[in-house]
Amino acid sequence: MDGARGHGARRRGPRAAGAAAGALLTLASVVAAAAPAQAAGYRYWSFWESDGGKPWAYATQGPATARPADGDAIGFRFAISNGTNDTSRPSAAPDFTGICGGVEKKDGTKRVAVVVDFGGPADAPPGESPPEKPVKTGCAQVREDATGAEALAVVAKPLRYDGAAMLCGIAGYPARGCGEPVADTGGTGETGETGETGETGKTQPSAAPSASATAGEEDGGPSFGVLAGGAAVLALGGAAIWKARRRG
Repeated sequence: MDGARGHGARRRGPRAAGAAAGALLTLASVVAAAAPAQAAGYRYWSFWESDGGKPWAYATQGPATARPADGDAIGFRFAISNGTNDTSRPSAAPDFTGICGGVEKKDGTKRVAVVVDFGGPADAPPGESPPEKPVKTGCAQVREDATGAEALAVVAKPLRYDGAAMLCGIAGYPARGCGEPVADTGGTGETGETGETGETGKTQPSAAPSASATAGEEDGGPSFGVLAGGAAVLALGGAAIWKARRRG
């Protein structure tokens, strides 16, 4: 009898191990299927700053709250970006002297050079084309406490915002859409234009492109809790197999 029980235990061990292994393979397939796919790109206006003639730097805040000083430049670039490391700079240099050199400073005001880069055809929403003149520049003379958005409004009306106060259109372009995801990021906003800087360089954005873009990235894959839970279950399943083999 004892021998029969021992034989049964030896048979149950491989069965338990096989069942646990099957569960692990099933769970691994589920976790793999839930893993985030390649992040979608987003079509939006990025915001750039230049302090006193320095190269373009990705803005750390939005134009509605940024307050450039007299002698600064602000830039806007419409392009497709995945929000991680391929955001395109404006193709024209932040040339305050060239843009505002002929504008005399008045008391109680400041001069801000504004550069608007509409991007290329690859960045345009379906059914739309960028303006014939790809870059628009102007010198905004505004009150000393004016924001970047107010300076932009002087140079490139009309502006279009969404309900969350996200900048969606400059000088009427684009006519529709606002930070929408783009499945194919073949056009990353790099149109080959070099402008005065001689570069179309990419940079690491210092802020999310928009609330809608952030939400889109979060919706694109499983939450941390799901993946962590899956890892924990895999670890427990591995322990079950080890114990089954020990019993066998």
